[in-house]
Amino acid sequence: MIRGEPYRSGTCLNLSAADTVLGRASKTYSPDFAFTNAFISRKHLLIRQEGGKAVLYDLGSRHGTEINGVKVEPHQPYPLQSTDIIKLARGMTVLHFSYIFADQTLEFEPLSLTQHGDEPDGEPVIHWEKRECVVDGKRLSMSEKEYLFLKLLYEEANRLVPIEQIKRSVWPERLSGTDGVPDVSMDELNALVYRIRKKYGKDTFLISAVRGSGYVLEWDSK
Repeated sequence: MIRGEPYRSGTCLNLSAADTVLGRASKTYSPDFAFTNAFISRKHLLIRQEGGKAVLYDLGSRHGTEINGVKVEPHQPYPLQSTDIIKLARGMTVLHFSYIFADQTLEFEPLSLTQHGDEPDGEPVIHWEKRECVVDGKRLSMSEKEYLFLKLLYEEANRLVPIEQIKRSVWPERLSGTDGVPDVSMDELNALVYRIRKKYGKDTFLISAVRGSGYVLEWDSK
């Protein structure tokens, strides 16, 4: 879980059953995993095991389902891949899907806990060629590392960007270790994300960290 009451960010939902229904509980019906948000349909989506793969079906939900920012068609099969970001009801509930949770539990470290209705008064305007971001009418120049990090996450919006890829893209000048990855500590990476949140506002870039794995930028392209 990245976001979705009543679950805490970082909660792992086990999808080991042949069929798993996600939705909203009522007096007469309770799905396998129930959310409290009124915009989630009672039977919102189904994740079914088919041929060793997890396949998602939107069950005709009123407010829709998205995979990696693309709205899915009701009752059509969508095979899931590790790192897919699933949004219910226009992002009111957000899940990160992975096949490895069964063997290894990853912890989410939410860097922004923005709830629906708390977003800034307009989308930030980014001028990549100028390395500039306009937030609430203020022009903020990006440092080189801020630019490289945000540009990478923006280009991979709504998908998990691995830590190794971030290090190679943001610190290309660093000497690489035996694994070919630049020698950059997690403290440096976390400090960069902290500076971005503080400089641009915690709600401008909705970044979630999957501890030990990478980062996800939630970005509505509409």
